[in-house]
Amino acid sequence: MTYFLQDILRQPAELSSVIDLLDGDARPALELAADAIRNARHVYLTGMGASWNAALGAGSIFHAIGHPVYLLDAAELLHSAQIPTDSVLIVLSRSGQSLEIVRLVQKAQAYGAAVIGITNFVDGFLARQANIPILLPVGADHGISANTYISLAAGAAALAHVRNGSFDSSLVVALRGAVRDTKDRIPAWQRQLGANSWLLPGAPYCFLARGSSLASCCAAQLLWQEGAKTPAMAMGTDTFRHGPQETVVPGMRFMIWIDPHMRQADMAVLRDLQQLGASVTAIGSELDEAIGDFGMQLPVWQPGWQFLMDVIPAQLAAEALAALSGADCDSFRFASYVVDTEQGLLAK
Repeated sequence: MTYFLQDILRQPAELSSVIDLLDGDARPALELAADAIRNARHVYLTGMGASWNAALGAGSIFHAIGHPVYLLDAAELLHSAQIPTDSVLIVLSRSGQSLEIVRLVQKAQAYGAAVIGITNFVDGFLARQANIPILLPVGADHGISANTYISLAAGAAALAHVRNGSFDSSLVVALRGAVRDTKDRIPAWQRQLGANSWLLPGAPYCFLARGSSLASCCAAQLLWQEGAKTPAMAMGTDTFRHGPQETVVPGMRFMIWIDPHMRQADMAVLRDLQQLGASVTAIGSELDEAIGDFGMQLPVWQPGWQFLMDVIPAQLAAEALAALSGADCDSFRFASYVVDTEQGLLAK
């Protein structure tokens, strides 16, 4: 068993612990951060790499509750933006040590903006220097971000609901139940992937989603690149319909997340992709497993929260594709766990 697969399989247990922490010892920091957000004129939500994908999912929740946030990755904020004084930056980073994160925190505070740091490592720069640190320690992943990713996503999503006054006991109970149900479904997803020809080394892959699941869609692209060492593309389902559909060729592989509120539109895209000769798998709740090449059934989650665990089918698929392709998903050829330079691709 790869280290990556071990990390994937322990995510439900880690997420359960994180939810308990958010509802317990981390709650005072969440309340303090929520007050800062309420009083700020501008709120930015940012991160890099997998942490940026987590920010995308949480950003969807902020917008859904009627509190818009600016979504820019940390490098863009660092190099291409002025930060107004009356701003709050919500910064997601597993290590809190990546160079862009370190410099962005310094820049924000120099501008007089407050920094809310959601991070996994208590000794990282972000944990030590953020005005309001929200610390979510989990067992470190071997390489590819899995448990660190979902913990940051949960922390930012909880912050949105605390700001809205809706992170209550009923929500917490529902989340715990959905996590348990997700854990129970993982063996079935593994069997589906093993029994199907959807995974094909060298095939072009595209991931489509909307809402908070756009985070999982973009995370899948990164998983293909980091784990299976193969190119892939990811975008919003409707974005795909405005030009990128010209790339569809017979045999192209698609993974589409079915949005509970846009099911009819998503299913129409799926059917048309099949008619064009593409091979399609779907992820969503209340799906027929015979849909497309196969459907990967999710439990019903609270609105907006399914992105915490609907990434797992894509993680399992990336790990399996790496094995089929002869790629080592447990090591990085060029990247490092913490990116500490802005120059080039290779360590100097």
